[in-house]
Amino acid sequence: MRIGELAAAVGVTTRTVRHYHHLGLLPEPERLPNGYRDYTLRHAVVLARIRRLTELGVGLAEVRDVLADDAGKDLVEVLTELDEDLARQEAEIRGRRQRLRALLEAGAAGELPADGPLSPELAGLLAGLPDPGPSPMAAKDREMLALFETAADPEARARLLSALRGAFGAPDALTRAQEAYALLDALADAAADDPRVERAARALADCIPAEMLPSEGVDESDAFLRAFYADFAPAQAAAVRRALSMLTEERP
Repeated sequence: MRIGELAAAVGVTTRTVRHYHHLGLLPEPERLPNGYRDYTLRHAVVLARIRRLTELGVGLAEVRDVLADDAGKDLVEVLTELDEDLARQEAEIRGRRQRLRALLEAGAAGELPADGPLSPELAGLLAGLPDPGPSPMAAKDREMLALFETAADPEARARLLSALRGAFGAPDALTRAQEAYALLDALADAAADDPRVERAARALADCIPAEMLPSEGVDESDAFLRAFYADFAPAQAAAVRRALSMLTEERP
């Protein structure tokens, strides 16, 4: 068989056959005196097996192991790992669809937040609070919470949500938050050494659950944290930095 005949018999392209040659998955026959390669039935059998494995989702590196005679994983092991991976993907897809349905339902009810989509957990926490008003700092705070939750690993995300539930559950949570927002908003055009920074920092520190801080403390050299500070006016950044310092110093 010529390469085109082999490819057509198995249902792949000649480019795919050459790619498998290049990867060492499919033996490449010697050329005949006329310059053509003569493929045998054995080549077709191997190529068909590669196609079946890849259609199942087996990666080419694993296909090589399966095809190896004396090394690598056996087929049962490879397929077991593939089945476990597909199960994880199915669970992730179900979770995403559940979140999507919740967002669609909220949108249909006119309750989808302007800074969404948020996770159902965070959206539920924020929805339980009265509107803090048209505070620029309040809007930025919601954006930062959504960013932290999205970027955090599952353990840190669970810790964040738990800390927020505790903080939001306090009877004076909204009053303290509105006071902190107002003090920080007032620093929008102030210099970093403005005397009002300390009071704003104290008010902000009183709103932040200590559990939200990393157990190893705040790393001021962290690139993300530097970008976080850069998003604020100088006095606001100074107040946030001082608030984090207060929380670190006061941590039990």
